Amino acid sequence: MAIVSMQKLSICANKKNRKAILETLQELGIVEIFTDGIEDEDLHVTDTQRARAKYEKRAESYDRVLKLLDTYSPGKKSGGLFGGLDEIKKADVEKIVKNRRQYNEDTVRILRDEKEMSEFGGLIVKNRNQIESLRPWQELGIPMNTEGTKSSTVFIGTLPEPETRESLYAAAAKDLPEPVSISAEVISAGHEQTCISVVCLKRDAAKVEENLRSIGYARPSQMVDDIPSAATIALEKEIEEYEKEIESRKNDIISFAGKREDYRIAADYYRSRAEKYRLLGTIPQSKSVFFIEGWIPADKADRVSKLLTERYGALVEMEETRKDDVEPTVLKNNRFSQAAEGVLASYGLPQHGHVDPTFIMSIFYVIFFGMMLSDGGYGIVMFVACAVILKKFPNMASGTKKMMQLFFWCGISTAFWGFMYGGFFGDAIDVVARTFFGYNGPGILKAWWFEPLKDPMRLLVWCMLFGVIHLFVGLGIKGFEVLRSGDYVGFFADILAWYAFLMGLILLLVPSDLFKSIAGMEFHFPAFVGPLAKGLAIGGMLVIIVMSGRGRKNWGLRIALGLYDIYGVTSWLSDVLSYSRLLALGLATGVIASVINMMASMFGGGIVGAILFIVIFLLGHTLNIGINALGAYVHTNRLQYVEFFGKFYEAGGRPFIPFQTANKYVEVKEER
Repeated sequence: MAIVSMQKLSICANKKNRKAILETLQELGIVEIFTDGIEDEDLHVTDTQRARAKYEKRAESYDRVLKLLDTYSPGKKSGGLFGGLDEIKKADVEKIVKNRRQYNEDTVRILRDEKEMSEFGGLIVKNRNQIESLRPWQELGIPMNTEGTKSSTVFIGTLPEPETRESLYAAAAKDLPEPVSISAEVISAGHEQTCISVVCLKRDAAKVEENLRSIGYARPSQMVDDIPSAATIALEKEIEEYEKEIESRKNDIISFAGKREDYRIAADYYRSRAEKYRLLGTIPQSKSVFFIEGWIPADKADRVSKLLTERYGALVEMEETRKDDVEPTVLKNNRFSQAAEGVLASYGLPQHGHVDPTFIMSIFYVIFFGMMLSDGGYGIVMFVACAVILKKFPNMASGTKKMMQLFFWCGISTAFWGFMYGGFFGDAIDVVARTFFGYNGPGILKAWWFEPLKDPMRLLVWCMLFGVIHLFVGLGIKGFEVLRSGDYVGFFADILAWYAFLMGLILLLVPSDLFKSIAGMEFHFPAFVGPLAKGLAIGGMLVIIVMSGRGRKNWGLRIALGLYDIYGVTSWLSDVLSYSRLLALGLATGVIASVINMMASMFGGGIVGAILFIVIFLLGHTLNIGINALGAYVHTNRLQYVEFFGKFYEAGGRPFIPFQTANKYVEVKEER
């Protein structure tokens, strides 16, 4: 309905109070601060990067701690899709600030526990890998690093191909002089390798090794000083000890779960301090004073000025808005229309001095959404679900809350249009009555208006009518802005002339045979309407041709521009045809719902039929409402963004970003 009037503030205060003033403004959260317009060679800024980094690191530490607590001791989670931020009192923050040293020590201890758990986990993985590598060697009765005795040499290793004890002996003893003194054992054999041990006299060691190398002998990748079976037992005992250490660290972390809420407050406290120091590093200051500027809603400017003056002795001036100033945009709408502010913001905020179309747009938005989804059952499900969510989660984030409120109103509209068209989960009432109660009479749920499936052309005509109204309202808003700027000639030439031209064309088209053949409907107007329509169309067209290029002195160019503007009537036709999507999506919802009901009733009556009916009914209609609600949302947005806004709206406003606490988990509740 309106754009909030903004006031520009200029603040000068004693340098010693700059942190306190920033903290006060941050708690208020209603002032957008900027410093880039203050330039003076005698002023400088303080490097606060180090302090900011310190506080950011602490906030991140608390985030990690909270994540660990959620992992090892799940509890109530802050936020979520609908949960919003937990409300706390200012005294809770003061308690954290007072005991922050202890809480910081807690984070150090918890993160040290996490680090040690990771280290022990790494050792466990290492031991398990080593156990896995020792598995083929369990039958080896000597240490793997045994090299032999004074008179013998031991070869322990692997071969790439399967070998038997006999083939291994033959390969190792090849070309050795008689008598051959060799002991060959196959420890284990698999598809990828064969584990062996060969013992020979030292005098034969070189030749035996050469023979073994010829068949692919290689030493094991991992060697242990003990017998493999004993080494495996020792490694498993180490794993048990490491697991106990991990469990101990885990229990230590869990012991801090009772402080979870305090850690959330601390995380946001340090995050807010980091934000304060970020801003502090941009503030121009001298040896004794500092300067900042900011935007604030005009109705709150006096209160903030009085607060800063009385508490800190600051000098606060109300500045006039300059031409090059870009004021931030804050929208102010009633409870119904503010739900659609997110839709407008996603397209672009209006600039100061222009119309906020949220109120008018919200009315058409809700109506068009309901016409597209158009099922009484779906609408009831939507608005009841949204009402429950809004009631259960009163502290949800502002954007999410507005979205739920918008879908609440859209649900009511959907239910209304559903009953107007006679749809309640498609034709579910009639199908249930026929299938399970043997009813063969006429339809039970009668349409309050008419059934689109039986008379689609009638609905198409109404959709076109709604489209014309929507577009004419957009043109009217443009006319209002033109009048407000004092351009009366422009209002006559660019607004009234187009109204006359278009109304004349519509009044000529509706009673024509062409319209009758397309719409299947016949309209008869009084005799005077025909000449009046021709007069409006011709008069409007002449004004547009003559006046559209009124800024040009060359009459030939002016007329050419006027004729080109007349060609723009084709875009109006295209825009009006776009509203046929109101018909298309409405029919799609009803047809799919009816098909789902038919499929569900294919199994007939009885207990089995009832069970299958319920399953198919629930799954099918859940899918249908999801897909068609998404389609209604997308196409309703399109009708606003392309057709409606295209007639008058110029975005370009920037959002209001006040300096406030950086809250991720909690929000301080104002005490009254």
